[in-house]
Amino acid sequence: MKFYDDILALIGKTPLVRINNITKQQKIKAQVFAKMESLNPGYSVKDRIGISMITWAEEKGVLKKGGTIIEATSGNTGIGLALVAAVRGYKCIFILTDKVSVEKNRYLKALGADIVVCPAAAKPGTPDHYVATAKRISEETPNSFYPDQYNHPANPAAHYRTTGPEIWEDTEGKITHFVASIGTGGTISGTGRYLKEMNPNIKVIGADPYGSIFKPYKESGRVPEATPYLVEGIGQSLPTGNADLNIIDEIINITDRESFEMARQLSRREGIFCGGSTGTIFAGALKVAKDLDEDAIVVFTVCDTGEHYLTKFHSDEWMKEKLLLEPQRISAALIMETKDSGAPGEIIFVAPTDTVAAALEKMNESGVTQLPVLEDHHSVGSLRESRVLAKLLQNRDLLESPVSVVMDESFPVLEVDANLGEIKRRLQKQPAVLIEDFKRITGIITRSDVLDLQR
Repeated sequence: MKFYDDILALIGKTPLVRINNITKQQKIKAQVFAKMESLNPGYSVKDRIGISMITWAEEKGVLKKGGTIIEATSGNTGIGLALVAAVRGYKCIFILTDKVSVEKNRYLKALGADIVVCPAAAKPGTPDHYVATAKRISEETPNSFYPDQYNHPANPAAHYRTTGPEIWEDTEGKITHFVASIGTGGTISGTGRYLKEMNPNIKVIGADPYGSIFKPYKESGRVPEATPYLVEGIGQSLPTGNADLNIIDEIINITDRESFEMARQLSRREGIFCGGSTGTIFAGALKVAKDLDEDAIVVFTVCDTGEHYLTKFHSDEWMKEKLLLEPQRISAALIMETKDSGAPGEIIFVAPTDTVAAALEKMNESGVTQLPVLEDHHSVGSLRESRVLAKLLQNRDLLESPVSVVMDESFPVLEVDANLGEIKRRLQKQPAVLIEDFKRITGIITRSDVLDLQR
């Protein structure tokens, strides 16, 4: 029989996967490899530090049988800790911010953890900040262990012992550049330290969101005020003990838009379903690789799985809401599903046999200035309030006439998969377009709906 004693034995020894289609498209000569940390049992690189910090606490007698693990986390470290806790019989309380995805929140609960959510806007050092909350709960809880992943030496030590040697061995010592994010600093510091000990010429590159403090802090020694960004789990508002900036040769800032687009590209072009922080790292890796020759070998970390972010940047609706969705992916169906007015798929219309008075009343109730005229779910005309009122000024008796007497030509009709460019072209000449699905009119898009995309 061949088996593992428990799930923890599956942590580490993750493979390298070469990037092909994207590098070819960008005419990159260097070989670029993904270190597939998303294949750990908890689906992230943080599995390595979860078992490392708990084992340390057990060996030091800090964590005793039946104890409680309490940690401030953006989700993945919590998952790594919860896996160990499930196997070894500990309780867990994790403090998250409201920025953390609902998927990670539910995953932690499924593993048996208790969750406390703090506002992401809380400043470091204030009582509501998630780290301060974790420390307070730990102090109030008997027989508890607060790992403090940002400063615990077992964090970078895990990567020095495992991640670095794995990359060195799998590249046969040929790696020239290592690219990782900087969150706690454990992955890049521990892995980078090992690789530089093996070959001091290896470049260690940090990929960090705009808004995080690491790049200006490394370059000037001053800590700027952090600004908000959407990528989860990386970057900081204050320096951390585990982020050894002396190990890092260069830090590259990446925008949220670039991070999410690169993560989505990895999924669509390479089949690597990943999180937003991986998109940040991959964007950094491509910037590094574009100036290198064919002898260079660039390795970047795939931090976690995209399944943790299905309701966030892997959702077109969420990307549209954040004004980050690339225009070519905005379809008529997506605009209708996410438009502010009306329920998805609901269309306000009149029939050609309705009276003009009834049509005007419907416009007034609905707050619209134009209506399609539909018969058996097909467009037969349109009403525009200004034109109807102009005709009524000449003949008030038209109020009791059927709509067919005063209606204008139909609004343009487009298929449900029509893209934003086609919709904009039609709206240059018409105030609205109708959307058709299986030969039935199912929605309407106005100029104001398209303008909402840019707000």
